[in-house]
Amino acid sequence: MRPKTLKSKLLIGVIALVLSSGLLISILVTQRYSRSLSDAMAAQAKYLSDAVAHQAADLILTNDLVALQKMLDQQLSSNPALSYLFVIKDGQVLASTFKGGIPADLIPANTPGPELGSRMQRIASESGDHYIDIALPIFEGKAGTLRLGFSEEPYRQQVSRLRVQMALLTGVVLLLALTGCLLFVKQITGPLTELSRVVDRVDQGELDARVELRGEDEVAVLATSFNHMVGRLQVYTTRLEEQTLELERAHNQTRTVCGMVQEIGAKQTLQEIGTFLVKKLSSIVTCRDMLLIVLNETSNTVFLLSGNDTKVLNDPDFIQNISRFLEESDHRAEPQFSKEPILNEFFLTDGMHDSQRQAFLPLFHQGQPFGGLFMNCSGNPSCSADELKMVAVMLNQSAPVIKRAVLHEEKIRDLQSRLETSAEFHGIVAKDPKMQVIFRLIEDIAPTDATVLIQGESGTGKELLARAIHQLSPRHNKPFVVINCSAYPASLLESELFGHEKGAFTGAIRLKPGRFELADGGTVFLDEIGEISSSAQIKLLRVLQTQEFERVGGEESITVDVRILAATNKDLLDEVKNGEFREDLYYRLSVIPVLLPALHERRSDIPLLARHFLQYFAAAHGKNIESFTTEAMRFLLAHPWPGNVRELENSIEHAVALAKDVHIEPGDLPAVIRSSYAESVLGNEKPPTIAEHESELLKRVLDECGWNKKEAARRLGISRNTLYNKIRKYGIKQT
Repeated sequence: MRPKTLKSKLLIGVIALVLSSGLLISILVTQRYSRSLSDAMAAQAKYLSDAVAHQAADLILTNDLVALQKMLDQQLSSNPALSYLFVIKDGQVLASTFKGGIPADLIPANTPGPELGSRMQRIASESGDHYIDIALPIFEGKAGTLRLGFSEEPYRQQVSRLRVQMALLTGVVLLLALTGCLLFVKQITGPLTELSRVVDRVDQGELDARVELRGEDEVAVLATSFNHMVGRLQVYTTRLEEQTLELERAHNQTRTVCGMVQEIGAKQTLQEIGTFLVKKLSSIVTCRDMLLIVLNETSNTVFLLSGNDTKVLNDPDFIQNISRFLEESDHRAEPQFSKEPILNEFFLTDGMHDSQRQAFLPLFHQGQPFGGLFMNCSGNPSCSADELKMVAVMLNQSAPVIKRAVLHEEKIRDLQSRLETSAEFHGIVAKDPKMQVIFRLIEDIAPTDATVLIQGESGTGKELLARAIHQLSPRHNKPFVVINCSAYPASLLESELFGHEKGAFTGAIRLKPGRFELADGGTVFLDEIGEISSSAQIKLLRVLQTQEFERVGGEESITVDVRILAATNKDLLDEVKNGEFREDLYYRLSVIPVLLPALHERRSDIPLLARHFLQYFAAAHGKNIESFTTEAMRFLLAHPWPGNVRELENSIEHAVALAKDVHIEPGDLPAVIRSSYAESVLGNEKPPTIAEHESELLKRVLDECGWNKKEAARRLGISRNTLYNKIRKYGIKQT
């Protein structure tokens, strides 16, 4: 049965508090007291057992068993807590304080430890007595084992007496608390009874009822406050009736706002959100000319959102005027009206240009303005202050969603910009980390005149790399002369490189300047340098050393200022070892070696290159081809590409020429690519997916950067947030 009066509740609460606190204190005190007594008894037992064992050692070693028995009896009689003593050796009891014999289960109840140390064990007898039993080896076990038992009864009696004392103390405290509680209840329940009586009268409609109490205590203050409250109750009742309709209207408006915010939250893009919001707000105030202006995070781009479309402007003057206007706005201010046009020259619609009355509602997020809604209120009776307050509420409730959409739009635009700018490097399309390292190397060496040796398989783009070095060098306005050393026989190569005099050989009917002479001030690119003859190697070495040479058949030395770039698909070190290439020339050419990776070593660039070539050849052939099918891209990724980028380029041109749809199908690809894919499938080799390539690329770059995520993100050309998302997506862990 639940207590109904304050008196009974207070009494029950005091009793419960005193009993629970007393019980808790009693438990804590007795537990600590019991633990301290137990520790003291254990220490006493340990000390006594060491002393007895020491005395017994001499008696046992001298075989004085009578003295041993006497000593045990003396110890038992001198210590009331000591219950028994006996010495056992090799299974025989040498001495014991038991008169009727040692209990059968006592001997195996405790034995010394494995290291012949003492062992303490708590045991109980069949009669319910508890003992602390110690088994201690005498003279390292050579003189037997001492067994000693301390009774816990004195310790338990002390604990019981303490519990009784704590219970009595709790009872005394409870009695005092109840006495004090009764006195307190008597002082407080009388005024409260009077107060409750007056409350009942007020509840029945007697608003003139008052509590007549005197004093300065808390109850008197409460009564005074109650009287003031009753006095104001009549006034509030009237006001509440007047506000009922207003509350109902506000409730309906709130439901409308919540529904609109929920619908906006389901939108994804800024254009979808802006179009929906403008149309929704236009229906509330019946306004045709409405424009939502939103600034991005860095205030260098403005989005113009209307009910029909979205425009993006980067005009600094326009943005500066909008920013200045927003800085003067206050989110606590009423909607602003103006008979003069507000920023009239910046509006794009004719209706706003001709407006004689405009309204502006600022858009705030976390107290900072980042946009606003401009409205044409000319001849529009629905553009009242109350209606615009509602529009302002709906607008600012949508502010977080709009802000999120702006940030999302900025990330997409930034990502697209970085993809467009980072995927191509002076005509070379690549994003693989190996290629990015080479690009940074080129940026470092291009301003110098150092000789560069570019090595790589055929079709990897060695000439493109040489052109990039020339374009980034101070010689970019001078000639870039390409010499394919494998295209000329040995007899004509020297003439092609250094020129010849008239009559130098049969057919030399006029003086002809060589490529080095024509490239004066610029760059000479020697492609397939490993194919030149021994005599040409000697002359080339001289050019590298002195920048001088003589034409074939001539005697005059010609001085030129050229930078030499060389390329080969051979391993020149092996050529040097085989005697096919001069060692001194090799080291002159290989001042800065650059090794271009084969396409199969940077498979993450295959989709990028394929799309690049697709756009180029689709435009060249006048075809509308958008992309590759997923299956066709798998074919491209599975192919080993022995011909590297050149083979990929030719394959994409082949596919574009045969394509009959807006997508490249596997059937449009060359037969060699389809057959290599079939071989990989028949050989139970699952073609790698784009996701697998991306995961492998991420692991490799993270390992190269020592898991420095900022550096890895910079190399990959993505943000750190995108990198973290991809690490979680693929479950990549540091090894």
